[in-house]
Amino acid sequence: MTVARPEIRSFQPPVRTLMGPGPSDVPPRVLAALARPTIGHLDPDFVGMMDELKSLLRYAFQTENALTFPLSAPGSVGMESCFVNLVSPGDKVIVCINGVFGQRMAENVRRIGGVPVIVEDPWGNPVDPAKVEDAFSTNPDAALLAFVHAETSTGALSDASALAAIARRFGALTIMDCVTSLGGVPVLLDEWGIDAAYSGSQKCLSSTPGLSPVSFSDAAVERIRNRKTPCPSWFQDLSLVLGYWSGAKRTYHHTAPVNPLYGLHESLVLLAEEGLENVWRRHWDNHLRLRAGLEALGLRFVVREDARLPQLNTVWIPEGIDEAAARGRLLTEFGLEIGAGLGVLAGKVWRIGLMGHSSRPANIALCLSALEAVLRP
Repeated sequence: MTVARPEIRSFQPPVRTLMGPGPSDVPPRVLAALARPTIGHLDPDFVGMMDELKSLLRYAFQTENALTFPLSAPGSVGMESCFVNLVSPGDKVIVCINGVFGQRMAENVRRIGGVPVIVEDPWGNPVDPAKVEDAFSTNPDAALLAFVHAETSTGALSDASALAAIARRFGALTIMDCVTSLGGVPVLLDEWGIDAAYSGSQKCLSSTPGLSPVSFSDAAVERIRNRKTPCPSWFQDLSLVLGYWSGAKRTYHHTAPVNPLYGLHESLVLLAEEGLENVWRRHWDNHLRLRAGLEALGLRFVVREDARLPQLNTVWIPEGIDEAAARGRLLTEFGLEIGAGLGVLAGKVWRIGLMGHSSRPANIALCLSALEAVLRP
């Protein structure tokens, strides 16, 4: 019989400064919200909070979409939810790949039985609208366009407005990954004409990981309702989830993560209090501070200036530096976490985040002094 191990005690995490690609530092008010008393997920007071959450998310996404809510799962499930609900077997989907997360979009299309038409750009570059135009011209029967607004593996920002406009001209819907962009740079779903978007709670929104805000246009909802085949995922079938997140009488679908939703609600209240334009300006101003310091250290950016994300700064690692050892020193000596490279950039770059509550001058000062220490011993 297995017995309890008396040497195991309550976990006490170390204090870290989180300046990687996510999660970001969580504000004290959000941590306090997480500790509030748990109530039932069908409690009338909780249902009222859910309605507030939807309103706050519409503000963050800049949309009037009725179907805007947080999925009870991380951003990867937000991605899957968009694809399993909007893509049917045999559907042709133009997928833009300029990093890891575009690759994941294409894999979703394949696993559902769709046909991905790949538009590829070099890692570190934004998606080229001319290539998307060519792909639609060659494949005018494509039903959807999928692209990553802010590619987390490189720090490149693509022109969502231009890409969505191309899709509209060809009568296609759009799926946009805004996991790293929401709350850091403008995300304007209605103005751009985005039909489905998914994000994450742990990046520029500065809540804890585990929730995925999503939003679907009326055209996307109509496509979901007119599916000829059932959604291949029971849990992510929006025709079922809708019964829980909309209507006067909520129906049971799953037990929602009550306390994490408190945290997301508080993080969105903070966003609204600061104001979206002020939040975007703060991220940009702090990027400029960090950029000046990184360039003074001799570090070069991967992404060209006009396509660079202010909240995710990717730099080439100088020759002769053991990147893993340097990151290890940052963590153990300075309590600072930055990100390693992914995919073809693994071992070649560092990803330095300035997301949400992590986007503060004090964090920038710590990061620059710590980097100087490990780069110039």
